[in-house]
Amino acid sequence: MKMAIGDKLTLSVERMAYGADAVARDERGRTVFVRGGVPGDVVAAVVESEAERYANARVEKVLEPSSDRVKPACPYANVCGGCPWSALSYEAQARAKRAGVVDALARIGHLGPERAEELVRPLVSPSEPWGYRNKVELATVQRGGRLMLGMHAAGGEGVVKVDRCALLSKKRAKDVKAIAGALGYFANSRGLDIERVGIRASESTGEAEVALWGRPGPFPRAQAAKIVGDAVKASSVVRVMQKGPAKARKIAGVEVLAGKGSWGERIGGERMRVSAPSFFQVNTKGAEKLVELVMEGLDPKADEEAMDLYCGAGTFTLPLARRADFVSAVESYGPAVRDLRRNLDDARLENVDPIGGDAGREFPDTDADVIVVDPPRAGLAADVVEQLSDQPARAIAYVSCDPATLARDLARFEEAGAFRVESVTPVDLFPQTFHVENVTILRRR
Repeated sequence: MKMAIGDKLTLSVERMAYGADAVARDERGRTVFVRGGVPGDVVAAVVESEAERYANARVEKVLEPSSDRVKPACPYANVCGGCPWSALSYEAQARAKRAGVVDALARIGHLGPERAEELVRPLVSPSEPWGYRNKVELATVQRGGRLMLGMHAAGGEGVVKVDRCALLSKKRAKDVKAIAGALGYFANSRGLDIERVGIRASESTGEAEVALWGRPGPFPRAQAAKIVGDAVKASSVVRVMQKGPAKARKIAGVEVLAGKGSWGERIGGERMRVSAPSFFQVNTKGAEKLVELVMEGLDPKADEEAMDLYCGAGTFTLPLARRADFVSAVESYGPAVRDLRRNLDDARLENVDPIGGDAGREFPDTDADVIVVDPPRAGLAADVVEQLSDQPARAIAYVSCDPATLARDLARFEEAGAFRVESVTPVDLFPQTFHVENVTILRRR
């Protein structure tokens, strides 16, 4: 008998999935993904969708709370999608994240449960569980003919109006309300179409940037800069223009409305500048831990050559260049390449070759001793794994934000035979969510 939308179920929650939901089974043993559940809970849940082998449900009432259930520190946790694990104690979050990495390596990476358990180190927690983010983004929605700014709602549909974000740096948490109110009023009075707003803030440099994302066209630059400036103290206000269809938009340009035109952050001993379209880890302390683990794992020598693929604005490139003789750094995203070159100039590092282009097509024609790869969530293309396996390098550090694609790629490396996985260290850059970063060290056999 199939479940139907609207059915009421009593469920005992077993574990967290790699996602926002927990996992339970109905009385027939079918899998139910439960939004709002915590392992150990007994809940009354309502079916929201169903498929042949599983269903999705949301908690309507907690009948017997788990010993790992806590009251979230954010009052919007049940309606906002930004911290889906916030009802789970942090200790339980840490256990679940490490267990998820072990499971991915065992199943998807074909390493087996025993070896996976041996490879995965204890989860590292470099920051506080709340107030750790250096960046938030406000989404927009038309409601009653008016533009409203807020956070994406839990479940992925709609936008929730909030007064603050408990994940954002505590000194900047109230900027969310100030920016949303000021820009909402301004956009509605001027008929502007702002698609989203980014806020980046650094505790170490004191800099903050507000980025207004939208389409090319006429724009009241001076008024927008003044509105943002009156709402929050920002060192930079920029407008990022995009073109193309929603799922494949490209940057058409970035206009500086006020201030420096980029955001300054300090990571470890390096000072970096990052433009609004460029990627930078949202947890600065977490990013510093990643650099530390990579440098410890590779231990670059002064006479060695290094390679940094998917290098972004230079998070790993700069410390590599301090220790190695030469670094080949490859990045495909234009704004990040420009940021990388500027950061190298500011750091007065001349032993780096910044290469713009796809890592597979622009793979450096050199023999590296140590290599860093930090690909996007999709992981490494098969041809990149092949090219890396042909390198004479003594070690590779693979930084990954997705356990599933990491496990797939590690299986490919081991199948190629040149490198063997030595260790996987999960690092919690994203408390209150299911996401986890991993630093894997591979050694030449």
